[in-house]
Amino acid sequence: MKKVRKAIFPVAGLGTRFLPATKASPKEMLPIVDKPLIQYAVEEAVAAGVTDMIFVTGRSKRAIEDHFDKAYELETELSLKSKTEMLEIVQNILPKHVNCIYIRQAEPLGLGHAVLCARPIVNDEPFAVLLADDLLDGDPPVLRQMVDAFDYYRCSVLGVQDVPREQTRSYGIVASRPMGERIEQVAGIVEKPHPDQAPSTLGVVGRYILTPRIFHHLENVTPGSGGEIQLTDGIAALLHEEQVLAYRYSGVRYDCGSKLGYLQATIRLGLRHPEVGADLRRFLAEVAAEEETRG
Repeated sequence: MKKVRKAIFPVAGLGTRFLPATKASPKEMLPIVDKPLIQYAVEEAVAAGVTDMIFVTGRSKRAIEDHFDKAYELETELSLKSKTEMLEIVQNILPKHVNCIYIRQAEPLGLGHAVLCARPIVNDEPFAVLLADDLLDGDPPVLRQMVDAFDYYRCSVLGVQDVPREQTRSYGIVASRPMGERIEQVAGIVEKPHPDQAPSTLGVVGRYILTPRIFHHLENVTPGSGGEIQLTDGIAALLHEEQVLAYRYSGVRYDCGSKLGYLQATIRLGLRHPEVGADLRRFLAEVAAEEETRG
């Protein structure tokens, strides 16, 4: 089987949980310190050896294309003002060997449909899927960990973590049996089950490596509510003919689709930022002292 060289980024969602901030700007462009969410996901893919970034976009997502495109006016202005450091940052958002490909998803018909839209580009190769809402902070990067697992086992790999049982309705939940320290063989997968009906508390987060056979099953699954095609249903069908593994990644997940997760990521990564980290730490200490004084 071929190497994982392509990654799909489903970015057609409306980001309603962050309105009005996302009324005119994509949620994937919300910044964590000084980089948008989508750039963190792309950098993770680059670190895993991905060379083709496939963005499945929708209306009002032009800002994502502009972010990864060349900005002639800005670069000229920075060059004329001898702002060399800033110019290098702008010019090196993407390595030169990386390609960006954009596909329009005309209707938001589910994650499975978004993945299916990329089939003409992926063809018969294994590929990754990254949801930018989930900022995964790992060393090595989480997708790199999963690619290593894929290279060894040569089958689909799902990034998973244990979640509180009361939150199973927010995840695809897998039933599995341990195979190794971080690897489990998936026996079943259910989309957003009620806590009383969840087969486990092992939830799939926004990272997948899938074999191209998934496209066949996505084409044939029965659409759910609103005509949506769920990726989970395609994976459940794939289980009947191929092995699928769950990988307990090493790292921290920030759910940046929620306001609290977004703020947590901003603070954690801000504290590590070489430019503002020390000042932010002092500020947070001051805030904590003020809140303690107020009781």
